[in-house]
Amino acid sequence: MDPVSAGTLAAATADDAAVPPGPPPTARVRDLGRQPYEPVWRAMQAFTDARSADTPDELWLVEHDPVFTLGQAGKDEHVLMPGDIPVVHVDRGGQVTYHGPGQIVLYPLLDLRRLKLGVKEYVSRVEQAMIDTLADWNIHAQRRDGAPGVYVNDAKIGALGIRVRHGCTFHGLAFNIAMDLGPYQRINPCGFQGLQVTSMLDLGGPSGLDAVKPVLVGHVAHLFGLTVEPAPAPSF
Repeated sequence: MDPVSAGTLAAATADDAAVPPGPPPTARVRDLGRQPYEPVWRAMQAFTDARSADTPDELWLVEHDPVFTLGQAGKDEHVLMPGDIPVVHVDRGGQVTYHGPGQIVLYPLLDLRRLKLGVKEYVSRVEQAMIDTLADWNIHAQRRDGAPGVYVNDAKIGALGIRVRHGCTFHGLAFNIAMDLGPYQRINPCGFQGLQVTSMLDLGGPSGLDAVKPVLVGHVAHLFGLTVEPAPAPSF
């Protein structure tokens, strides 16, 4: 689910505006639990296509069944030996990544025009939310030039792949919490041969997703100036 395409970043303005003053907008938080990838992908496409200027933003949390996803510019050569894990070609930027149990996937469905944000600033804030979450467990993380996402000691822990349609975002971030990292050996993660990956558990963090989800959502809400409220998961 990484990296954001160069064309997407090039379209961002150099002086992205801050979140406007006034009452913070409300975002609905939906925890989808564990789900196969494709129904959730189709649902966020449909949500984005149907939304209007008045549609509240949403944050979808999900833990996917094992799947490799390959972005629009993705090259099949980076899928080395998928075996029994399906490969899905999707409409986000970037190359190939893995989703599976023990990983938080967060899909911010945000109206960037309403938030008065460009794509570059949006990407920066999504990355910062993961960096700030890791800091709460005393794990120091950083960005890497030319390779969107979040890294700890040169190993990737958080991937990012987005799509913006009519000024509204879908797809999002994948954050390794406590997962089997073996499937990453079947791909060149995010198109980088030999890229190492890690998880919070491997770095002394929590052993489950429930401890991390509210912290991550809290940082996203703070960075985007949102008030969040729980909402039921959609039906698939």
